[in-house]
Amino acid sequence: MDTKLATESNPRNCTFGDRQKTPFADNIFVKGGGMPKILAIDDDRTVLRLIEKAFEDADVNLTTVSTAEEGLSILLEGDIDVCLLDIMLPEMNGLELAKKIRAIDARMPVIFITSMDDSDTAIEAMKLGAYEFCTKPLDITQVQDFVERAFNTRRLMRAPVTIQESSEISVGEGDQLVGKSPQMVEVYKQIGRVAAQMVPVLIRGESGTGKELIARAIYQHSQRNEECYLAVNCAALSETLLESELFGHEKGAFTGAERRHVGKFEQCNNGSIFLDEIGDMSPLLQSKVLRLLQEQKFERVGGTKTIETDARIISATNRDLEAMIQENEFRLDLYHRINAFEIHLPPLRERGEDIDLLIGFFIRRLSKQLGKNVEGISPDAMELLRGYQWPGNVRELQGVIRHALLMATGPVIVPENLRGELQRGSDSTAASVSFTPAASEKSDGVEDFVQARIDEGSSEIYAETLEMMERKLITKILSETSGNQSQAAEMLGITRGSLRNKIRSLGIVIEQVVSVD
Repeated sequence: MDTKLATESNPRNCTFGDRQKTPFADNIFVKGGGMPKILAIDDDRTVLRLIEKAFEDADVNLTTVSTAEEGLSILLEGDIDVCLLDIMLPEMNGLELAKKIRAIDARMPVIFITSMDDSDTAIEAMKLGAYEFCTKPLDITQVQDFVERAFNTRRLMRAPVTIQESSEISVGEGDQLVGKSPQMVEVYKQIGRVAAQMVPVLIRGESGTGKELIARAIYQHSQRNEECYLAVNCAALSETLLESELFGHEKGAFTGAERRHVGKFEQCNNGSIFLDEIGDMSPLLQSKVLRLLQEQKFERVGGTKTIETDARIISATNRDLEAMIQENEFRLDLYHRINAFEIHLPPLRERGEDIDLLIGFFIRRLSKQLGKNVEGISPDAMELLRGYQWPGNVRELQGVIRHALLMATGPVIVPENLRGELQRGSDSTAASVSFTPAASEKSDGVEDFVQARIDEGSSEIYAETLEMMERKLITKILSETSGNQSQAAEMLGITRGSLRNKIRSLGIVIEQVVSVD
């Protein structure tokens, strides 16, 4: 461990990274940039020591100070990613300091530390731009979790989403929208038309086409690009958790609600919120979001106080909302509210020469990340990639190139470096055929699958593991019901429309029996 301490530890700067990293350290910084920088401001030396302990095995740069003046001095120098702030500092109220931090950087995630559980002061501070708050005595695991999520939010707001149309694509920091096909050029034009207009935007496209990147591009080119941006996956949470995540809850609102929680809409006042997979939102939440769009008002779960917010909503879905409306699974009035402007992302198979651009881009970027000296791809391998139908779109292409780079033993990717389904050609890749699992997925063990993805250097392990488990679950239930989708949907606790969409997106085929070949 390389630790640098100032005289009498005020300020105290600790750079952690040389020792064996914990799972938390592997997760805190996954994509792009350098070592994350955390500033902790608290006059209690015990609290600062505990925070240092929480991150001693993490790949982070932690600075601790005991006064607001020292903290402001460091913040003015810039480059701090997350701030841990004590509410009750002796020389300055936490709210006053929060206002100063917001003036310095409105996008700075601030996690408040308070000895007052369910504190109104903490809630007011969060409305001024704070990300979360935790109570004393500190729970190390909770602090780590808050910081990790806050840093990822900071990364999403800071990492630029640039548009690359030419064949000479530079590989820099941040994320890039790559493509010069007529379909993608039209997408770029639409981003330019709507970004500065404070209207809701609906982004539509198949899974893996890059809808989240489009949402961030809209945010970064908007008039609110210095304000908060938060993303919520509506399909990843249960109805109760999603309602709490969006609208917040009062203490005691439901079992496990031990303190008041501020929701994303309240945090994103004057900012932007991205609702991914909005088509999976329950009817109850659809009604609450509709009211928020109509009146800019809502109540926390279990609360009676009406809260006003001015958050721009950007939504995305891969589902057929019109068909869902016909089946009373999605509200028509909400559809019109979120769809003031629609952007359709084309699937990769319809983007022509963009495939070549993306292959070259991913080879250069991933070679640099993986430390591989791969310069190109053989004609035979390129032909296989061009002939593939890409049901997983750009996300799948990125995973295929990463796998090929890890398998490559020379400076050129050859067919043997590609995954099995690609080596067999495009006949097995149509969306209607049975899903062919990777070798690691044929095992019933989640640990084996996760380890295989780690060995391949995947940066989408969370999403890939959830998809694998969902595929196995739905296949099993459909087998139990002999392919009866209505009965299967009832057993799974989801709508029949949602089940049909999952069957299609996961590549499950129902014949006389359920087949996962």
